[in-house]
Amino acid sequence: MDIDAIENTTRQSRDEEQHDKNARRKPWQPARMLETPPAPEGYQYRWIRSEYVGIEDRNNVSARMREGWEFVRQDEIPDFPLPTIEHGRHAGVISVGGLILAKIPTETVNERNEHYKNRNVQQNEALDNTMFNELQGNNRYVKYDSNRKSNVSFGKKR
Repeated sequence: MDIDAIENTTRQSRDEEQHDKNARRKPWQPARMLETPPAPEGYQYRWIRSEYVGIEDRNNVSARMREGWEFVRQDEIPDFPLPTIEHGRHAGVISVGGLILAKIPTETVNERNEHYKNRNVQQNEALDNTMFNELQGNNRYVKYDSNRKSNVSFGKKR
């Protein structure tokens, strides 16, 4: 290349380069290890423990599967890249640090919540009945109040 060709080449300054000068810099924040996209309509996501300290937790995984949880595969959310299991029976399933991403229908979650709410009511009724029967004979030591209400106050009583 001769010197005349070098002198005739035009160089762009950094000011002339194409970039958005008005774009605001996104502030730094720590990376979230368990970031997930929004769940599809009618489903909820949850991370399920599949191993603990390098030991596979088959009991926990099988219990969650019996409850109705289904593993989420990477091809179900292609626009949101997450680490996946590369080999074995769970190949292609999204997994981070011994946790597997799973989904469950919202209807099933509501049914489960209703079940445990009813179970809680039954247990409280059983406690009330037991305490009432025990206190009928000898009422001088324990006063049992089945209302289960409490008040929190601060400062001096007036």
